[in-house]
Amino acid sequence: MRARCEHRSCRNGFIISAPASPAPAHTVAYGDYGLVVVSNRLPVDFVVDADGNEGWRSSPGGLVTALEPVMREADGAWVGWAGVADREFEPFENDGISIVPVPLSNEELERYYEGFSNDTLWPLYHDVIAPPSYHREWWESYVIVNRRFAAAAAMVAARGATVWVHDYQLQLVPAMLRGLRPDLVIGFFNHIPFPPYGIYSQLPWRKQIIEGLLGADVIGFQRVADAGNFTRAVRRLFGYTTRHTVVEVPTQNGELRRVVATNFPISIDVAGFEEMAGRPEIQARAREIRAGLGNPETVMLGVDRLDYTKGIAHRLKAYGELLAQGRLDIENTVLVQVASPSRERVATYMTLRDEIELQVGRLNGDHSSISHTAIAYLHQAYPREEMVALYLAADVMLVTALRDGMNLVAKEYVACRVNNDGVLVLSEFAGASDELKQALLINPHDIEGLKDAIETAVRMPAKQRRKRMKTLRKRLRQNSVSDWAKAFLDDLTGRAAVEPGVPDTLITKLREVAASERLLVALDFDGTLAPHVDRPEDARALESARTAVMRLVALPETRVAFVSGRALVSLEQVAEPPESVLLTGSHGIEMKLDQPEISLNLLSEEIAQLASLAEILDGIASKAEGAWVERKPAGFALHTRLVPAPTGLALQRTARASVQGILPSLSVLEGKNVLEFSVRSGNKGDALQQLRAYTQATSVFYAGDDVTDEHAFAVQGAGDLSLKIGQGFTVAGNRVRGPEELAEVLALLADFRAAQAGALDRARS
Repeated sequence: MRARCEHRSCRNGFIISAPASPAPAHTVAYGDYGLVVVSNRLPVDFVVDADGNEGWRSSPGGLVTALEPVMREADGAWVGWAGVADREFEPFENDGISIVPVPLSNEELERYYEGFSNDTLWPLYHDVIAPPSYHREWWESYVIVNRRFAAAAAMVAARGATVWVHDYQLQLVPAMLRGLRPDLVIGFFNHIPFPPYGIYSQLPWRKQIIEGLLGADVIGFQRVADAGNFTRAVRRLFGYTTRHTVVEVPTQNGELRRVVATNFPISIDVAGFEEMAGRPEIQARAREIRAGLGNPETVMLGVDRLDYTKGIAHRLKAYGELLAQGRLDIENTVLVQVASPSRERVATYMTLRDEIELQVGRLNGDHSSISHTAIAYLHQAYPREEMVALYLAADVMLVTALRDGMNLVAKEYVACRVNNDGVLVLSEFAGASDELKQALLINPHDIEGLKDAIETAVRMPAKQRRKRMKTLRKRLRQNSVSDWAKAFLDDLTGRAAVEPGVPDTLITKLREVAASERLLVALDFDGTLAPHVDRPEDARALESARTAVMRLVALPETRVAFVSGRALVSLEQVAEPPESVLLTGSHGIEMKLDQPEISLNLLSEEIAQLASLAEILDGIASKAEGAWVERKPAGFALHTRLVPAPTGLALQRTARASVQGILPSLSVLEGKNVLEFSVRSGNKGDALQQLRAYTQATSVFYAGDDVTDEHAFAVQGAGDLSLKIGQGFTVAGNRVRGPEELAEVLALLADFRAAQAGALDRARS
């Protein structure tokens, strides 16, 4: 299927159907968009009214709310399906966002979407609550459609653009897109859970899905456990090295590409829901709803898509037993259950609807009176304003999901409780439970426990309700959907403006690491302790940083190390380290650990290689004023910091090709405006692991600013603290603007560590 387009982002015509294999590099056509979002559905729906008039209607949701501002700022494009089969549409503008529709045939809708996405992946990823179906023709359609989405994104993305792919329907797109456009920065976010390997391994195409996802630079999940399940699957299926949140993916040229797989819990437009909840007309509607229900003492609410993962049947069973046992009174209590239609052409969902409606009918028949209905069951979707009114009308919110990536309904309820009243009963199997810990957390499979929680919620004193809800609302405001989108894009691009000062989240983590039994503080030098300068011999650590280092050195069970790419002779000259500071230089090839001498015994063939390397690099550096070669104990580095960027890149390409042609066994390390060759391999990650073992540290704080520091960040564990200095993509968990902020961080760490030591001394005495 093809659609000709004269849209400004499709200068050469827009071809919807992708070729079976990536186009050769010389045929690549670049689009105009610096940010491209790819999702199964567009943020607008194609609709036809009762009179046959056709048009586009916005379908606002949390994702759209979060991305609209950043997409307008970046002149972004959104790639997705329009919601109707067998129709093709030209790209168009909608409210400042360029819309790029991707067509689906009716057969593809049946096989790719209703089949593989929702009858294979959905049940599999939700712990096989319903049995998945495996059909080869569904898989083949999934591949074809994913290729089409990848081709559409590749066509509209500008050179070096950021592409953010969303959800389980498009898991092959990242790798396909990387094959078409290796210049792109690619992110993927999985909105649903990722299952444990024992479940995931059932999928016949398990390797292909993982390969597809590993095409991204950052893979986001809702929960820490989901990210862990993914990295375990990578290890089991491919044997790739994984270090905490980092997966090392081998490339065709023998190098490693680092993929970050971590959690980014999604949220909602908190301010938007609060604003609606404060509107007088919506509050009046909430009072009407309660009046229509007979003004009971307690209104309980369930809001779900009609899906077997939501635990609706468990909720109804628990409620029915509470009524039968007399623990809840039908005269004072009502349950409102909104079950919006979902995937009504899928047989499993047809059966589920019949079962739920039969259960509702039986409960109402058994327990309702002439004036009071046990359950108000509503099988329809409602506009957002009506949902906010329902949230305001409900005293108790029941979220009993058997498995849920996040469950935004729980967050919407909390956001709407502007009077700080109400109780949330929340399944521990929903991602929201990681954040909303003041809810009544339940196991929905435990019917007795669920009944107890419902009764507790109904009878909870007002003071306790308000205390819990106030805490929930405070937590919710700390992570709105815009915060979520910014966090993901900042990690993906590394181009975010870094604010001055020390973030509160980093201060909290400093307190945690300061409490460790034995602490190693490992620090890069240039750009970290010392600001960058044009002449490396002029670099000096900030005085505030030196003072903080001296304080840390003096503390018990605390070791400080400098981890540098410089040769140790150079590092000692510029850093003037205190005697007890451990030193590693030349990216870990040299080490000085509590001994006066530095030893590095080169073999005769290594010395000969160094002579050849020096001749090659000196000749290349002489071609551009400002380029220079630094001699190191086991290699040489070509510096291009003072050379115009295009010239510097050309020099580095020439150097890499020349050296590899003559000395292919040398290791190559690319840094910030520097290319290093060594006759012995080493990196800061290896150095940090040696320092950890030497010091027997229980926690490690590492800070650095360079690409070469990513090796060190990658080997840090959950109990460590990694800190990136400045901008740029990083796998570090924290970031500050520059050496001045690092000095503040080190001073705070010294304060917290000293306080910890003082507390231990007082406890001993």
